[in-house]
Amino acid sequence: MLTHIKDLAAKLAPRLIEIRRHIHSHPELSGQEYQTAAFVAGVLSSSGLHVQEGVGKTGVVGELQGTGQNDRLLAIRTDMDALPIQEGTNLEYASRAEGVMHACGHDVHTTVGLGTAMVLSQMAEELGGKVRFLFQPAEEIAQGASWMVKDGAMENVSAVLGIHVFPSIPAGSIGVRYGALTAAADDLEILIMGESGHGARPHEAIDAIWIACQVITALQQAISRTQNPLRPVVLSIGKINGGRAPNIIADKVQLLGTVRSLHPETRAHLPNWIENIVSSVCQTYGAKYQVNYRQGVPSVQNDYALTQLLQSAAEEAWSSDRVQVLPEPSLGAEDFSMYLEHVPGSMFRLGVGYKERMINHPLHHPQFEVDESAILTGVVTMAYAAYKYCQQNF
Repeated sequence: MLTHIKDLAAKLAPRLIEIRRHIHSHPELSGQEYQTAAFVAGVLSSSGLHVQEGVGKTGVVGELQGTGQNDRLLAIRTDMDALPIQEGTNLEYASRAEGVMHACGHDVHTTVGLGTAMVLSQMAEELGGKVRFLFQPAEEIAQGASWMVKDGAMENVSAVLGIHVFPSIPAGSIGVRYGALTAAADDLEILIMGESGHGARPHEAIDAIWIACQVITALQQAISRTQNPLRPVVLSIGKINGGRAPNIIADKVQLLGTVRSLHPETRAHLPNWIENIVSSVCQTYGAKYQVNYRQGVPSVQNDYALTQLLQSAAEEAWSSDRVQVLPEPSLGAEDFSMYLEHVPGSMFRLGVGYKERMINHPLHHPQFEVDESAILTGVVTMAYAAYKYCQQNF
């Protein structure tokens, strides 16, 4: 069956390159993936899948009904949205949308999802189970997965698989990770309220800017001395708003940031830990404060058995020396984790780096490029893993 999958994928390879380049040339921002969704729906329909559009606002669901006795339903999720970045690659098929670019590889993800659907649709009689393809919008703003779940995309699903490109892994190889793959990502707002005064007489005021600086410093220093270094926490303040004029002591400062963590137990106590530090600093200098902590997406925790399935499928397809077991998680975030609150799942890293280049630009870079030979690797790996899942018991 693996040989059959490889043959089907190889025949589709030129078409898949065309698909990827079309999607790359016409990127759409989160929640605005109208043309991409219509294109995806058309490809799925032409391959004989039952298609639903408008799932999760601009998402698309395609379902493939196998002919076997296995009633388990496997979901395969890929995302479709692009980023507000001006492309700088000068490729023939570079983005035609001003200030919008597929700089995170979602064009490749969508293409791999379509290619997997096209391959499996040609072997539905041998599949032995059902596969649902989730083409998700708005991953970049960590909203699309929740939208799709709310619209019933996970109903009756038994397990879910996902994919993400990785430029530091060469094309032709993949990476798997057991356990934590990505971090939980939470939003933080801290308001510091002081008292305004003349810039020449700061002792008569309560300087919210200076106190905000003390808060930032205290938080960063406290991480290294109060948090378990084996359970990392990253707190980054990315935006500061405050002040009225150069000669006026600021009476209010807003700090906006992100908080990343890998372990659920650590994440649970972070809001109180942050507030205690802010409170202590503000009380010392006579300021008032407000901490608004909003939990975002949780950490992606890959299921052991499904990760083992992906690893074995890739090793059988490409050999063990082209499969990396990743030793470390990423502190980036992925809303794939929202599906894992309902069923077990696993996401693998698809290598897209050029082997001959000294430098492959990272994700979210205006010159990010992928070695398109990786598409075939992704399609075969995903299709074969899906086949194996439908044939086995989990």
